[in-house]
Amino acid sequence: MKRQQVIINADDFGRSAEINEAIIRAHREGVLTSCSLMVSGAAFEQAVRLARENPRLGVGIHLVTVVGRSVLPHSEIPSLVDEQGNFSNDPNLAGMKYYFSPQARLEIRKELAAQFARFAETGLPFSHIDGHLHLHVHPVIFKTALQLGRQYNVKRMRVPTEELGLALGFDKRYRLRKLLHKVMFGALGAYMKRHLKRSGFEFAERVYGNLQSGAMTEDYFLYALENLQAATNEIYFHPALYTENRSLTEEEQQALTEYRALISRRVVARAQNANFKLITYFDLETA
Repeated sequence: MKRQQVIINADDFGRSAEINEAIIRAHREGVLTSCSLMVSGAAFEQAVRLARENPRLGVGIHLVTVVGRSVLPHSEIPSLVDEQGNFSNDPNLAGMKYYFSPQARLEIRKELAAQFARFAETGLPFSHIDGHLHLHVHPVIFKTALQLGRQYNVKRMRVPTEELGLALGFDKRYRLRKLLHKVMFGALGAYMKRHLKRSGFEFAERVYGNLQSGAMTEDYFLYALENLQAATNEIYFHPALYTENRSLTEEEQQALTEYRALISRRVVARAQNANFKLITYFDLETA
């Protein structure tokens, strides 16, 4: 029987030095195979250097269109960012603007093109395309990402769809939120898959992490690995590593928990003695 394939990805590479360190150590010491690079992140240059030093780590582009900074200055995309280049922190309002405002649609396409160009300038191979807070599922952003993917010959994209039953089987809390996410991302995911197939793109059949957002732990990681249903899968995390004795916020504590899950001895042992194979997005072409 053919082994199931699993991409273990970390988002937000380049956002901070703490995230960069966690990603590299999880790749070297744990099971992390892939990451998604924020080209407008504060630690972008460090991330690029680390990626070059670790060529087995797959690096994709993490498109930032909300809760982050732009590549282009305010003067070029004034309807999208403030004078400091910050996008809106409200994904819902931003998504409505990108859909209904002709000016915003023109500007977001311009910004996405600039983000792809900055990634290309690094010389790193494009592993895949995804988006901060999954906003690449937005029809306007998705269409532009599809076009840019063809232009840069990166025909691999994350489609964040997963089984509701698996998420609830592990954790029955927040049922309504999980159901709403499943319905919304299920519909958008089906739309994405149709267009990706027509354009010759590759994607993992299932992507785990969205319905367990903010609660990714070692136990959930092991549970997900034991219950994979598809032939090709991605499990994504948001790890970070902080200095000892530092007081951490709830979000930072969760990021540290996710880092520890990626280097867990139980997880590493499970990965070494399993009927699945750890891969990067590049390997989907031969799946």
